Amino acid sequence: MTAPPPAEELDSEFSRRNEPTPSASTAPAPPGEVQPPNIENLQSASEQPAVRSLAGILLLVIALFYTLYFARAFFLPVTFGLLLNLLLSPFVRTLKRARIPEPVGAALVVLSIVAAVGIGGYFLADPAQAWIAKAPQTVATANMKIRKLRRPVEQVTKSADQMARAATSTSGAPRPQEVTLAGPSFMDRVLSTSATFLAGALETLVLLYFLLASGDLFLQKLTKMLPEFRDKKKAVAIARETETSISMYLSTVTLINVIEALVVSAVMWALGMPNPVLWGVLVFFLEFVPYLGALVMVGVLTLAALSTFEGVGHIIAVPASYLAINLLQAYVLTPMLLGRRLTLNPVAILMGLILWWEIWGVAGAFIAVPLLATLKILCDHIETLAPVGEFLGD
Repeated sequence: MTAPPPAEELDSEFSRRNEPTPSASTAPAPPGEVQPPNIENLQSASEQPAVRSLAGILLLVIALFYTLYFARAFFLPVTFGLLLNLLLSPFVRTLKRARIPEPVGAALVVLSIVAAVGIGGYFLADPAQAWIAKAPQTVATANMKIRKLRRPVEQVTKSADQMARAATSTSGAPRPQEVTLAGPSFMDRVLSTSATFLAGALETLVLLYFLLASGDLFLQKLTKMLPEFRDKKKAVAIARETETSISMYLSTVTLINVIEALVVSAVMWALGMPNPVLWGVLVFFLEFVPYLGALVMVGVLTLAALSTFEGVGHIIAVPASYLAINLLQAYVLTPMLLGRRLTLNPVAILMGLILWWEIWGVAGAFIAVPLLATLKILCDHIETLAPVGEFLGD
């Protein structure tokens, strides 16, 4: 019987058998030959900073949207003031070339806006008030005319309700008591909304005046912060091109809405609709909200036509004529005046409308498209953001 090997020999034999088999990537390189780097380690090391950067960007975007939502009382007037500044700054520059100082030119422009809104509100106050006062009667008249079409459906619904009540009475189960909580009245809501709107409008006008009166102050501050003269020159060029493009876009969209409002007013007058100017003004404002504004306008015109006319053909002609004008504006006039470079992707428009509606409500829906157009133009002028501008474009 042979003696067992010593413990040292067993340990060395176990270590030799459990050593990993050298592979092409882990085997030592011969003397004088450079070992190639491990590609897997390099890829994992390069992916980690990219993942951290993407997570940081997502957190920053979420924090930004939450800030815009909770601080909307501050950001809404600021956003409206900035957009109006881009729209009206060419007028102030024109007055400056006519040797009118910028503060005086800004005051003239702001006062002109206030005067135009005041005159328009004065002439439209009576028709709007009369239409609002007749709204319950209008709805009742429209319901009476629609009831004939809904009568079969109402009969089926009534039969289903009777069967449900009969089943409840035979089961003998006690009906739960309904508790109704009284909320604020309609007038309280109107007064609260009006006060908030007037306060926001006043803040917007004050901010707009100072933005127009300051001229190129913020651009000068920005150029002073840049160290290189080449960067200063590039920043000024980007700012000028962006401001010109945004101003042209906003001016063109405003002009298109004015043209459509005039055409709709003329067609409503030809069809015999009461207060045709009021419908034109509604079209002008609602056209700043693509798709949703047109749907609201079709509903309002259908309701007004139902309460005004008796013939089915006359009733249908009112919303149908508006739809025809809207389609011509969307697919002929707007592409012809704006061109493909400044038109937006319909998917981006819908996403922007939903996003800004959730953040700022009705006001967000009105400025969603101008904000998207501003973002697209900025991205088109900055090389690193060019893919975002390409996505937003048509």
